[in-house]
Amino acid sequence: MPRPALRPSMLLATGFGAGYVPIAPGTAGSAVGVLLFYLLSPLPPAWYLAITVFVTLAAIWFSGKAEKILGANDPPQVVIDEIAGQLITLALLPPDWRYMLAGFLLFRLLDIIKPWPANKINRDMHGGAGIVLDDVVAGVYANLLLQIARAVF
Repeated sequence: MPRPALRPSMLLATGFGAGYVPIAPGTAGSAVGVLLFYLLSPLPPAWYLAITVFVTLAAIWFSGKAEKILGANDPPQVVIDEIAGQLITLALLPPDWRYMLAGFLLFRLLDIIKPWPANKINRDMHGGAGIVLDDVVAGVYANLLLQIARAVF
């Protein structure tokens, strides 16, 4: 049996190891999300959105599995939720470094402060859904703010 860190479900849940960064693993996971956005950005918007939905659903599944493997609630090594949140943050935006940097910073801020209903989800939900859905909320809020800024400026 492979060590837990080498299980395919753990490789995905930890963002191919980004979650094992000793300081700020969520930030490392978000950076993986920005890289994935950049790689997916040439796709048509419908494909990008479909992949983002798939990644988000997979994040719920793999986060729940990782939680059981690690024996902890919302373990810091699980960063696939940040990857999904970052993909949501940057959805339908151009792959310009300014949007990617602003999206990265804005998502990290909202993921940390957890505005409603992210704070309620984080407090009351458990398992994979509890791990991922607060990041979905942060990603939606960040995307809305970026879309408004794009329209205004």
